[in-house]
Amino acid sequence: MGSAKDLLSRINGKYGSLSKGQRLLAVYITENYDKAAFLTAAKLGQAVGVSESTVVRFAAHLGYKGYPEFQHALGELVQGKLHDVHQMEDVYGRISQPEILETVLKSDIGRLQDTLEHMDAHAFDMAVDILVQAKCIYVLGIRNCAPLAEFLAFYLNMAAEDVRLLRTSSSSELLEQMVHIGKGDAMVGISFPRYSIRTLKAMELANSRSASVITLTDSVHSPLNLYSSCNLIAKSDMSSVLDSLTAPMSVINALLLAVCMKKQGEVAKTLELLEQVWEEYQINGNDEINYMKHG
Repeated sequence: MGSAKDLLSRINGKYGSLSKGQRLLAVYITENYDKAAFLTAAKLGQAVGVSESTVVRFAAHLGYKGYPEFQHALGELVQGKLHDVHQMEDVYGRISQPEILETVLKSDIGRLQDTLEHMDAHAFDMAVDILVQAKCIYVLGIRNCAPLAEFLAFYLNMAAEDVRLLRTSSSSELLEQMVHIGKGDAMVGISFPRYSIRTLKAMELANSRSASVITLTDSVHSPLNLYSSCNLIAKSDMSSVLDSLTAPMSVINALLLAVCMKKQGEVAKTLELLEQVWEEYQINGNDEINYMKHG
C-alpha cells in the first residue's frame, strides 16, 4: 500500500489512459476526496454520474486490488491533511510569535534561492518568446493558484492585445471558454500540489489543438508537464497547511518584465491609452464638480 500522496500521483500518472467516466471520477476525487472517502462504490458512482462497475474498474486501473483498498487510500488523504496541521504545530509550535515573521521570510528566501539555482534558463527564454509571439494568451490557475493567474493576466494585458483569464467553477465551463484555442495561441497553466485536474484537462485540450503550452509548477514530475512544451519550476513546499506562493510569484514577475522589455512599443502605447482615459475621466469629473459648485 502506498502513501496518501501515492494515490494522487497514481491518478495524475494514469489520467491520460482513463476512460471518460473514469476521468470524471478522477476530477471529483481530487477535489472532493474528503467526501469520497466515506462513500461506497455505488454512492461514489451516483455522486459522479457513473456506474458502480466504472468505480470498481477505476480503482483497479489505478493498481488497487479492490475498492476497499482504494477507499483506504482515500482515507489516508483525509488523514494527511490533519497530519499537515500537526506538522505545522511541530515546526512552528516551538517558536514564539515574534519569531514567526523572521522564520517564514527566511524560509521563503530559501525557496527563492532554490528556485533560482534550479531554473532552466532555456525554458524561461522559450516561455518569454512564446508569450511575445502568441496571437491569444490563455491563463489558468485554480484554487490557491487563482491569485497568481489573475496577477499574470492583468499585467500581460499591458503588452498583449488578447489575454484571456479563464474563470470557472466546472470543467465543462472551462473548456467552453477555450473553444477557439488553436495554433499560434499560447496557454499558461499554473498548478501546485494538490494538482488541479481541471487545469490538467485544459492543458490537454490546448496541446491537442497545437497551442503552445507553458507550465508553472513545483516539480519536473508534475503531471502538468505531460502537456507542456515549456516547464517553469518554482518551489512552493511548506511545512504547514499553507502554500508559499512567493517563488512562483517571483518567476511570474521575471516573465512579465522580460515580455514587457521585448514589447516596449506595445506597453508604451497601452500606457498612453490608459493615460488618455484617466485624463478624460478626471476632466469630466472636474467639469461635473465645477458645474455643481457654480450651478
